[in-house]
Amino acid sequence: MLNKLLVLVVLIGCWQWWQRTQTVAPMPEPLPVSESLPMPVEAVPAETQLQLNQSFQCDGRQHCSQMRSRAEAEFFVANCPNTKLDGDRDGIPCENDTRW
Repeated sequence: MLNKLLVLVVLIGCWQWWQRTQTVAPMPEPLPVSESLPMPVEAVPAETQLQLNQSFQCDGRQHCSQMRSRAEAEFFVANCPNTKLDGDRDGIPCENDTRW
């Protein structure tokens, strides 16, 4: 019985030593707020907006589920009437869409 108790104490001591010697990986630093939020349409350079205007066209689509990319949704909000892409009207379309 004493041998089993001695082995148990040694094992517990080894376990505690092992846990203390393990290195913990540092948590990655969060992105600054300005980098984690999508760029509003107004902040997109004019050259990029011109490229977007050439690749998308208003065709009656109104909902986020009908968009293929965030850029397309931003184009529709900025240029097409009667869209339902920006429910809270903050200029950021499809904010809750997890596809992009």
